[in-house]
Amino acid sequence: MYFEMESHSNNEQFARVVVAVFLARLDPTVEELDDVKTAVSEAVTNCIVHAYKETIGKIYITVSIYEKRIVSIRIRDTGCGIEDIEKAREPMYTTAGDERAGLGFAVMESFMDKIHVSSKKDKYTSVVMKKKLGEKK
Repeated sequence: MYFEMESHSNNEQFARVVVAVFLARLDPTVEELDDVKTAVSEAVTNCIVHAYKETIGKIYITVSIYEKRIVSIRIRDTGCGIEDIEKAREPMYTTAGDERAGLGFAVMESFMDKIHVSSKKDKYTSVVMKKKLGEKK
């Protein structure tokens, strides 16, 4: 599944609901679905707050389902990029001032099995998150 949306703050909730509805056909547990929704929220919020800062841009979301109930979610923007990915992934690091906790990547990592971040300054940032859902009962 693929969709794109503008980086308005109210679209964060829209993104998490769309991803959750798409994954519902796998009959995930409530906890699994909550984990994915939280990770999607963090990734989309990063696009809204950091990638586009004072402007509105596009957020691109691709969700794929693979064998053995592996889910892959790619959230990409064409915003300002991340200058130092390793630094940005450190808990408590933020470029948005005191109003942000700097825990976005830490939260994504805690709820998903794998996370891969790629970025090019002034071009894009892409976050790919993967999670293996438990066996269907």
